[in-house]
Amino acid sequence: MKTLYLAVLAALALPVFADNHLPPVAAWQGASESLIQPAHPWVTPAELTGLTDSPDYQSTMTYLKKLVESAPSLRLEVLGQSPQGRDIVLVKASQQPDLIGRSGRPTLLVQAGIHSGEIDGKDAGLMLLRDIVHGDKAALLNNVDLLFIPILSVDAHERRGSFNRMNQRGPAIQGWRSTAQNLNINRDYAKIDSPEVRAVLKAINQYQPDLYLDIHVTDGEDYQYDITYGFNEPFASLSPNGASWLSQVYRPAIDKALSRQGHIPGPLVFGLDPQDFSKGLSGSTSTPRFSNGYGDVRHLPTVLVENHSLKPYKQRVLGTYVMLEQTLKLLQEQGKVLQLAKKADENARPQQQVLAFKAAEQPDLIQFKGIRYELVQSDILKGPYVKWTGEPKEYKDLPVYWEKVPAQEVEVPKAYWIPPQYQDVIERLALHGVKMSKISSAKTLELQQLVASEPRFAEKPFEGRFGVSASFDTRWQNVSLPAGSVRVSTDQPLGALAVALLQPQAPDSFFSWGFFHGMFERTEYFETYALIPWIEQQLKTDTKLKQAFAEAEKQDDKLKKDGRARLNWFYQRSPFYDQSYLKYPVLLER
Repeated sequence: MKTLYLAVLAALALPVFADNHLPPVAAWQGASESLIQPAHPWVTPAELTGLTDSPDYQSTMTYLKKLVESAPSLRLEVLGQSPQGRDIVLVKASQQPDLIGRSGRPTLLVQAGIHSGEIDGKDAGLMLLRDIVHGDKAALLNNVDLLFIPILSVDAHERRGSFNRMNQRGPAIQGWRSTAQNLNINRDYAKIDSPEVRAVLKAINQYQPDLYLDIHVTDGEDYQYDITYGFNEPFASLSPNGASWLSQVYRPAIDKALSRQGHIPGPLVFGLDPQDFSKGLSGSTSTPRFSNGYGDVRHLPTVLVENHSLKPYKQRVLGTYVMLEQTLKLLQEQGKVLQLAKKADENARPQQQVLAFKAAEQPDLIQFKGIRYELVQSDILKGPYVKWTGEPKEYKDLPVYWEKVPAQEVEVPKAYWIPPQYQDVIERLALHGVKMSKISSAKTLELQQLVASEPRFAEKPFEGRFGVSASFDTRWQNVSLPAGSVRVSTDQPLGALAVALLQPQAPDSFFSWGFFHGMFERTEYFETYALIPWIEQQLKTDTKLKQAFAEAEKQDDKLKKDGRARLNWFYQRSPFYDQSYLKYPVLLER
């Protein structure tokens, strides 16, 4: 094995990663360096480079397939194909790999390479799997199962180059952020346009993991931390029991393990002002477009790992290894407690649901391990920019403005009704795992209809879609539902997810992503020669209509002066007007 990969790497003639444009970095040594085993018979391709580079897709798959073939505790499953036809694979590691998802053992799902330039998790995971099946760490699978996606965005992984990540130290050759369809699929968890994220949901629905780790590398500021991570905190979580476990059990154990191995773990926060770090930080509460926001709304405890881009690749990979190993150890001890917390969230049926949070006006204060910087005048920029010096700086009381104030909250309906013509939405709900029931014959129900006003369309596409937002009025009406209509009850474990996807005010609802643009179009209009005689006739026979127009004319100067506005007023109240215009087609059952 070792001879094979030495030959492969030599043939590639890999360039040396140049980082002289990046801020200075402190030399690092840690106990986790002992994890590198260049003389091991199953040495990984990345270890042969001293963890300065990462193998391509084919070399990764070759190593992985041979590793799986060599160990009865491993299985390899193809979850789907990428747009360019590459396999998206899942490694199953267990003492009983064929029973994962059915045995009741705590299950960890680890995903690497959703942004394939940020591939730390792949190489850490390969090392850990090697040490489990051909080393001294088989006990990590005692009563715990591991699911590992080494590369999610496989096409982007092969858009390889040494200039793909300007602000990141290694690996020498990096993948690309977006997929072959130019989608940033860490924005795709709600709308699931991509086959890559659909593959993840297939694994989640099939194996029902108890904990989900999504491994990235940061952008942005410099600081001392090499491994940062976060989740929707208990004070702003739709899964408060799982979030409390992450906060009170997971974070202290992981921080301790990383610190013991020479790493510096830190919170997942971002600077408010790029030129004045002392103004503080923002702490985000993710919506369901992101992995950790999606996990929160479907009651799957999810940790977003963001290794620090300015730390060397070796340091980041080893920190990731430590984090994965300690997570498995913790699940040995606390996995059943986590399962109970997860079940409690799934069984909860809150009457209100927060759709989005905004930042608190009053900050929390934290100690923060920063890096000193200078504001340097630039003739190119025609202004100042931040220049990081590499020197540690301790902030004792740095303000953090957490997104923990409800910005949009709704009463949870009993159910949503979707007409059968919206098969795309119905199919995506099924891919999410949301339970639905279909009526075989038409029926009439009194339901709530949401009517949009003041629609605001995006001026340019985002993640392949033109989004929209609107205000809504609510009306009760008797609705005739055709055969094939689907009822989505909120009385189910994924009820909160159904609300997040079907309540149109939600930031990542199907409505907000643009699945219902047809409701904003009219295809039938009036001719003046036909409408005026109709109006004249109605004013003679319909006293209520006549009075309503008189009242409206008093309150609206435009109706007094603008003939076209007068015609439109009557047309909108005529039986000829499109009764579906501006009406959200998904109806609410209360």
